[in-house]
Amino acid sequence: MPVRPTAALFLTSVLVATAATALTACGNGSGSSPDTVKVSFKQSTDNSIHVMDDYLEGVKKEFEKSHPGKKVDLVPIKAPDSEYYTKLQQMLRSPKTAPDLVYEDTFLINSDITSGYLKPLDAYLAKWPDWGRFIDTAKTAARGQDGRTYGVPDGTDTRGLWYDKGIFAKAGIPTPWQPKSWDDVLDAARAIKQKVPGVTPLNVYTGKPAGEAATMQGFEMLLYGTDTAAHGDPLYDEKTKKWIAGSDAFKDALAFVETVYKDKLGPDVSTALDPNIQTIVRGDLLPKGKLGIDLDGSWLPQDWLPGSGHEWPEWPDRLGLAAMPTQHGQAPGKVSMSGGWTWAIPAKAGNPGLAFEFIKTMQSKANAKKWYVANSGIAVREDVATDPSYVTAQPGTKFFTDLVSVTHYRPAYPAYPKVSTAIQEAMEAVTTGDLSVDKAAAEYDSTLKDVTDNQVTAQ
Repeated sequence: MPVRPTAALFLTSVLVATAATALTACGNGSGSSPDTVKVSFKQSTDNSIHVMDDYLEGVKKEFEKSHPGKKVDLVPIKAPDSEYYTKLQQMLRSPKTAPDLVYEDTFLINSDITSGYLKPLDAYLAKWPDWGRFIDTAKTAARGQDGRTYGVPDGTDTRGLWYDKGIFAKAGIPTPWQPKSWDDVLDAARAIKQKVPGVTPLNVYTGKPAGEAATMQGFEMLLYGTDTAAHGDPLYDEKTKKWIAGSDAFKDALAFVETVYKDKLGPDVSTALDPNIQTIVRGDLLPKGKLGIDLDGSWLPQDWLPGSGHEWPEWPDRLGLAAMPTQHGQAPGKVSMSGGWTWAIPAKAGNPGLAFEFIKTMQSKANAKKWYVANSGIAVREDVATDPSYVTAQPGTKFFTDLVSVTHYRPAYPAYPKVSTAIQEAMEAVTTGDLSVDKAAAEYDSTLKDVTDNQVTAQ
């Protein structure tokens, strides 16, 4: 899934107004009724996509049936990723607006923990046998620096290259396709541009409007495939506990983004910087054969399933899958990034106990499997991951699950959202041509020093 920048940086008058709508939706606060659990979640900006809505409605019915007298109030927040985070944090600040349960991206959870917005769940988890079924890496993603756990993951994800077989045939590129280096990816995009006019050769998410999608699906898929990544995390130095600035790997990743847009291999800049670019890619460009290669996530098929509004049963025949290669093909030869979302209980929730009971219903083996299949997610429960009905539920599930062996996780420390925003700004600068790679990297370094109290390691 999507599948993310610090809220305060996005507060504009329009955003405040829309945030107020979300606040009003919570009524008089989560504690207004001891028998009602208020569940806030991210709703798709595409009206035809209601995977999450349908899933939660089903869990709501099951929960209310098994808990007589209790009610579930679903509180959707309909917004692009960056605006969702802003609205959510606005809600978490007051007991009058805080829901009982919120959908938290793992990239933001440590920032919200540090801000005091979330409640530790260890006391609840200790009494829940199913917690032992969750894989350790998924548990780590929801753990604060204090060692306590603040969220229950509902799946993870991986990323790779989606490509249109028909466009590849017209461009004379043999399939199945597995590029061995960044140059192979760019060469394929150039062949498409030359031989298949009228289509976008390659999509790489970029800039602030795309939010964390730009950072993770775009930049980090490049950065973590550089030679530097073979010697440790290229973004954060675990030994010194400092963020890394001034690296050649950072500039190499930026240079790739610059090439995509400078050579007009990507979407038009106005489209690339549209806040709804992910919806455009999944709902228009790919299904309509307008995009050759898309660097994207494992969750895309959720938009194409029956009842989605963008039903596309032909996608397994039309699209191929390839792992993103490392920069020069160096070991292990391919790279992926993983993240995911969690269900967390706000510190100011009125009914935390009831909220955890809802989590238990939502994350039972049966319901977890339903969700993984419905949203094309990667299972984080061991008993589901080995279930044949899950593994064979959708084409692509095995491919993306296998990428877990080469995947990386973001250093999701409290300052990460600010670092992510600085990365997006650097990407946007080279995408529009406003700054060269060196100047954009220098601006990143300067910003990084400010947002992390000079905790920067030069390389």
